[in-house]
Amino acid sequence: MSTMQTTAPTTWEDVLRMPDDGNRYEFIGGRLYVTAACATRHQRISSRLLHALMGILEPVYGEVFFAQLLVEFPGTGDRVQPDLLFVSNERRGIIGETQVTGAPDLVVEILSPSTAHRDRGIKLDLYARRGVREYWIVDPVEDVVDVWRFEQQPGHERFTGELPVCLGTPQVGTIDLDEVFSRHLDVWDDSSRAGAE
Repeated sequence: MSTMQTTAPTTWEDVLRMPDDGNRYEFIGGRLYVTAACATRHQRISSRLLHALMGILEPVYGEVFFAQLLVEFPGTGDRVQPDLLFVSNERRGIIGETQVTGAPDLVVEILSPSTAHRDRGIKLDLYARRGVREYWIVDPVEDVVDVWRFEQQPGHERFTGELPVCLGTPQVGTIDLDEVFSRHLDVWDDSSRAGAE
């Protein structure tokens, strides 16, 4: 996944006038970041996490969204499009027709070689400052998830195997990371594909 950074000042209105080219546009700290379409492994991990989070959170606690949905932090000019995000029922008022305006409860970013520095740096700082309660950095190379909590019991933990899903302090479920990161599931078996035809 390639990323282009434009250091010249650019307004979000300029971004809105750009043609829809399938890229992801984010505006952080007065800089425009453009990220090309994701690789297949990235998409598979995102899909598995989405389904796991929906199964745990959506029946009771709120709503899960996936890229490309714009998140705007009011009064800052910062706008991002996370891979996944969760908005609790408590914060449901930030969900609009075309974007989320305000801090989600949970933001999930899946690393790629071109975005890892940004996800671990300026986005981590942005989410910590703007009221996001929890931030997951998913590493598809190391098969780990770094969880940053910014409100109750702030801190950082790294998970392999099982990932607890918490809303504040209480744990409401777990995600099997061996399944999320499974390379076995990433490869089509020729015999099973032939049997399905």
